[in-house]
Amino acid sequence: MRYFDTAPFYGAGLAEERLGAFLAGRDPTRLVVSTKVGRSVVPGGTTVFDFGRDAIRRQLDESLRRLGTDRVDIVYLHDPDDHWAAAIDEAWPVLAELRASGAVGAVGAGMNQTAMLHRFVRETDMDVILLANRYTLLQQYEADELFAACERRGVTVVLGAVLNGGILATGAVPGAQYDYRPAPPEVLQRVSRMEEAGRRHGVPLVAAALRFAAAHPAAASVLIGAKSAGELERNLAAAAHPIPAAFWAELRELGLLGADRPVPAA
Repeated sequence: MRYFDTAPFYGAGLAEERLGAFLAGRDPTRLVVSTKVGRSVVPGGTTVFDFGRDAIRRQLDESLRRLGTDRVDIVYLHDPDDHWAAAIDEAWPVLAELRASGAVGAVGAGMNQTAMLHRFVRETDMDVILLANRYTLLQQYEADELFAACERRGVTVVLGAVLNGGILATGAVPGAQYDYRPAPPEVLQRVSRMEEAGRRHGVPLVAAALRFAAAHPAAASVLIGAKSAGELERNLAAAAHPIPAAFWAELRELGLLGADRPVPAA
């Protein structure tokens, strides 16, 4: 692993501090580090969105301090869903200036939707997007137009939340989470059928989900979160798990996988 993603919002800055401590003394030329601006947590736990010019510079300065570095490889606008005007008119010019000065390597936006990311790709010269939850075994087509636009404009795609907030790791268990809320019955049923097919072919659901996302030609990287070393080890094993072609064929026959969706080689 050589790509590490964080944000001020994660743990109210604690994630950046811990990543900074971990990276201290390591060769930065062998790593890629990204953080985000625009969304943070203030004392008391309140989430604050601020995409103003001064706020973006201040947030990045604070992130660099917590990370213990003077530069990061990628800076994303963090979930500007309800803040388009400020993000495009104020935040984006700041990121472009920072990139031009060499203070950051690449700039982009990270979101859980395709429509606004598509607009950013069309209307700016962003380098990279971080798309969460929208290209997964359960969300197979929503990102097609966005991916095509990224390919035309040379924009790198990083995929996040490819387990749809949990259910593609836990399976259809009681209380399974889908997009950060309890999974509806139709999603539970679909996941259950995927699990059954996986058992017939010796394929864990989490392995199928990770390998499916990584197989898309637009995906430069897949971000996987982990809450423990053991979970990280299981994720890495799942990402390398062999999957027979017959498994993907059965998913297609069951109507659970689109006929034109790319899958990894057996």
